[in-house]
Amino acid sequence: MKKNVVIIGAGPAGLSAAYKLLKESKNYNVIILEASRDIGGISKTVKYKGNRMDIGGHRFFTKDKRVLKFWKEVMPIQSKPAFDYLKLGRNVKVNVKGLDPEKNEDVMLVRNRLSRIYYLNKFFDYPISLKWQTFKNLGLVRTIKSGFSYLKSMVIKKKEDSLENFYINRFGKTLYSLFFEKYTEKLWGRTPKEISADWGAQRVKGLSIIVVLKDTLSKIFNIKRKKIETSLIEEFYYPKYGPGHFWETVAKKVENMGGKLIKNSKVTKINFKDDKILSVETTSGIYKADIFISSMPLKDLINSLNGNQEISNDIIRIANGLPYRDFVTVGLLVDKLKIKNETNIKTLGNIIPDCWIYVQDESVKLLRIQIFNNWSPYMLEDPYKNVWIGAEYTCSKEDKLWNMSDKNTKKFVVSELEKIGIIESSSVQDYHVERIEKAYPSYFDTYSEIDTLVNYIDKLSNLYCVGRNGQHRYNNMDHSIITSFEAVNNIIKGISDKSNIWNVNTEKEYHETKK
Repeated sequence: MKKNVVIIGAGPAGLSAAYKLLKESKNYNVIILEASRDIGGISKTVKYKGNRMDIGGHRFFTKDKRVLKFWKEVMPIQSKPAFDYLKLGRNVKVNVKGLDPEKNEDVMLVRNRLSRIYYLNKFFDYPISLKWQTFKNLGLVRTIKSGFSYLKSMVIKKKEDSLENFYINRFGKTLYSLFFEKYTEKLWGRTPKEISADWGAQRVKGLSIIVVLKDTLSKIFNIKRKKIETSLIEEFYYPKYGPGHFWETVAKKVENMGGKLIKNSKVTKINFKDDKILSVETTSGIYKADIFISSMPLKDLINSLNGNQEISNDIIRIANGLPYRDFVTVGLLVDKLKIKNETNIKTLGNIIPDCWIYVQDESVKLLRIQIFNNWSPYMLEDPYKNVWIGAEYTCSKEDKLWNMSDKNTKKFVVSELEKIGIIESSSVQDYHVERIEKAYPSYFDTYSEIDTLVNYIDKLSNLYCVGRNGQHRYNNMDHSIITSFEAVNNIIKGISDKSNIWNVNTEKEYHETKK
């Protein structure tokens, strides 16, 4: 007899679990419950008047062969260049057995990657290259101060009890102040003094702009270092119509294999007895099952539990204290950018070739700018006529930015972009605002006690927590997929120990390394 499986959430983790389970075994009935009307979670693609927005920017890159195989199964790699590369004569790797993106919809593009940092009203290569322009931008005094500060950090180590000390121990006080401190405060709304060093260990160890600069300083001061780690790649895969296109395709394949997807089905209560989940109550009905896979936020999971034993106040306190950053992204359709393309990279309309730009400027709240034209030309209704950009901010729901009207949000964003010289307000033709709750799990407040929460949850033998919010871990997309693959492997093989699921992305390094 088949076992019934309920999966909470139709984001990357939930959909990957459903796909893998149905692909690997015929012994399960699968239902996915999605609280919203959208597919893909934060990896969804927003459609607006013929243009598409990628929420947060999602490069498809992984070192895990299982994930790569999964991507290629769902969406074949292009056999010919995409529209813009074709027109411009730009070279790109193709798969002769793949699909032509000009003639097919469900196809994965191969894109060249360029991202830069905007700092001191100048562009810095990402990673920093060893050329005169870099030192000219940074300035001789800053370079020298950075070098001596780095030397000091190699000799005098601080207790690694905060993200600030994590950075300083590796990069020195000066580099920390230049490239981490203020940007981190904008991102998390907290000083790095208040954030756990775990975030740095998990995501920042290989941050290229700094490790390459460290290598430069090491050469200048004749310091022997280990092989450079970088977080960059030169190429990445990208679905023709953005990441949501991929996950919508996965959802269709899940349904074709017999799975069910129910949208607008928000979990309101999870019923359990002793060590087992019995059912989940949602806005669309009650669902019983033998196995439950959850990608809903841990805070919401704990607050939904309703069982024959009382949950301790301590567990509830830890869950309710887990912090998140909410996300606001504003799409702006402009007829041109004020900032010029001074690279030798060809683009349609000769716009700057960046996928995204990190904004270090302390005078604005803006974190990052996406240029959707450069992700995929198919993200725009007319890539010749317009430039479609995304301005990204993090905040909390209590902040002024979150509670502004769309019209005032647009005015604010345009004023910031104009201030730093990216656009002129007169060039804006249209806009669209998206707000995402609990986009980024954060590493402060009760996060330091999360192991207590995990131990409690793991006592529920038929519950598996996966994904970014499901584990309260700032995972890359491939890490979230891997947590689901590990969970499915445990389910099929009857493995009760869940430590392999929780141990994904705890190896103290960033997975996106340069080939």
